[in-house]
Amino acid sequence: MIDLYHCADARSFRALWALEELGLAYRLHVLPFPPRVHRPQFLQDNPLGTIPLLVDGEVRMTESAAITHYLATRYGPSDLAVGVEEADYGLWLDWLHRSEATLTFPQTIILRYTRLEPEERRLAQAAMDYTQWFLSRLRHLTRALTDRHWLCADRFTMADLCVGYALLLALDLGLGPKFSPEIAGYWERLASRPAFLAAKRAQSENERA
Repeated sequence: MIDLYHCADARSFRALWALEELGLAYRLHVLPFPPRVHRPQFLQDNPLGTIPLLVDGEVRMTESAAITHYLATRYGPSDLAVGVEEADYGLWLDWLHRSEATLTFPQTIILRYTRLEPEERRLAQAAMDYTQWFLSRLRHLTRALTDRHWLCADRFTMADLCVGYALLLALDLGLGPKFSPEIAGYWERLASRPAFLAAKRAQSENERA
């Protein structure tokens, strides 16, 4: 049984959504955010104090995009992965890593300096600068979607899932009105997937339990 330590709509949502897409059995542990502050005993499981933490037997992973790669290949074959023999293999890897390093990272700075820090430590200029950084990188996603339904291999893959989380976070930060028509349509396709809706239900039910 796979264990996933998760905070609602945090990066760990990538792993939760991936588990649902693959139809894998798992135990979900929803923690208050940030867990290192509100659940200090979690540091015994993950000394970094971050989420996600995925435990699969002897395997322990803490990087959200890497977890989706692992699940799609470890529990494949699955169309959610792009094989090394496919023309879009490199593109798939690029989007997997771009989703976190290029799209999610600047949003964490916005989140920190608009919501997480105490009022006296919030920095409007930093939030504004990183908002512009994120939006400038988002233009590449618009370009990529001008002639395709999904990002690579003519199908939904873990790359779409990982980029989809970056869009979910953008919506949480109030940046949805900045989406281009291409991205808005892409988000509608992502958010209507049964596994996305199941992941949302799973975290909500676990929070209430």
